[in-house]
Amino acid sequence: MAALNFFSLTFQTKAFHCEECKEAAWHLNRSTLVGDWHHSLMCGSMRTKYTICFVCIVALVIIEKENNIISRVSDKLTLRQTPQTPLLPNASALAEELLNSAESSEQERASLDGTKHILLLATTRTGSSFVGEFFNQQGDNMFYLFEPLWHVERMLTLETGGTNATASAPAYRNVLQQLFLCDFKLLETFIEPPPVHHVTPALFRRESSASLCDDPVCTPFVKGVFERYHCKTRRCGPLNLTLASESCRQKQHRAIKSVRVRQLETLRPLSEDPRLDVKFIQLVRDPRAVLASRMVAFSAKYKHWKQWAADGEVPADDEEVKKLRGNCDNIRVSAELGLQQPAWLRRRYMLVRYEDIARFPMSKAAEMYTFTGIPFTPQVKDWILKNTQASKEASGVYSTQKNSSEQVEKWRFTIPFKLVQVVQKVCGPTMKLFGYKFAESEEMLTDKSLSLIEEKSFV
Repeated sequence: MAALNFFSLTFQTKAFHCEECKEAAWHLNRSTLVGDWHHSLMCGSMRTKYTICFVCIVALVIIEKENNIISRVSDKLTLRQTPQTPLLPNASALAEELLNSAESSEQERASLDGTKHILLLATTRTGSSFVGEFFNQQGDNMFYLFEPLWHVERMLTLETGGTNATASAPAYRNVLQQLFLCDFKLLETFIEPPPVHHVTPALFRRESSASLCDDPVCTPFVKGVFERYHCKTRRCGPLNLTLASESCRQKQHRAIKSVRVRQLETLRPLSEDPRLDVKFIQLVRDPRAVLASRMVAFSAKYKHWKQWAADGEVPADDEEVKKLRGNCDNIRVSAELGLQQPAWLRRRYMLVRYEDIARFPMSKAAEMYTFTGIPFTPQVKDWILKNTQASKEASGVYSTQKNSSEQVEKWRFTIPFKLVQVVQKVCGPTMKLFGYKFAESEEMLTDKSLSLIEEKSFV
């Protein structure tokens, strides 16, 4: 209506000032018939011209609007009717574009749809691989990752000549945050050699994640491509991280196991991220048992300890002893923080001793699932039954099959008393917090009738 008024006013103004109309007015003042006729004719002609122009302009505006509407409708129909291209091992670009378009909405709903994010924190040789299987065996509704921070630690070590806790903590946290959101792009920057089109044959311990060896992530086997950490249950091609991201988004819950985070405090932003519902489970073990296990599993790195065990006194100021003290202090500080239950950790932290899981695997697993708010499925129960009564042949150094009750006491007969004394001296506060009793003599250490585990609740 505003447009019509504008064109009408323009027409009237221009018609009034036209020379023909002035001439018609002069003739009208003379009151001659010819003048009247000429005035009508000329003004009528001008009205016709402007009317035609006005109609043309209005028609062009209407046509343009209709074209825009048709274009938008056509675009929507095209999007709805275009079939999705199948995700092939080398089709990551298309899959990534589709995932990115849905990323924001997925992240917004993550904390509202019951999705749980579990971070299992531990140190090496504490039984974390075994406990991690409690979540890896959950079934189709769990996406589990085994030690993804291995790549981050390795890259930082190569670049700096050693892992600096202050520098590595933010990198660990940021990678964990993105992985919980099913985004692998940041992790890719730490994988060596770099993935090509988001495909890599070099993800550390891929075979330890059931989700990375199941459909649709298990792409057809590619002959001639070497994969150090290949799937053992079936033959799969190089890992397509875009497909892994898509599979992660399809799972109800997500769990990550890591032995590389030193301080729980550095993970605070994860608990405060509204997109996440993170539960922290800290797994601890008697530090004397940890040392005994590491001396076997990492023989070359613990050659000093082996030498001291054989024929020498342990120097109190040795770097290896200082490292042991630092590890124990980090574990204790994190546990003390978690047990204090500050606001950002309230109902988000659980402390579990490996010894309790080894003695009572089913009940402790049930407690962990109750804590996370995830159903304790029959698949997990079956796996625990089959893997806590393993034969000696199946109980290798890195095996997750253990005769769990025997593992609790085994270390007491594999480590000399003088090393036990060193551990008790530098890790005393940590042992007391977790309820590990001191061995006052070699006889007490090897006496099976005496337990070195205090019955203790951490709830």
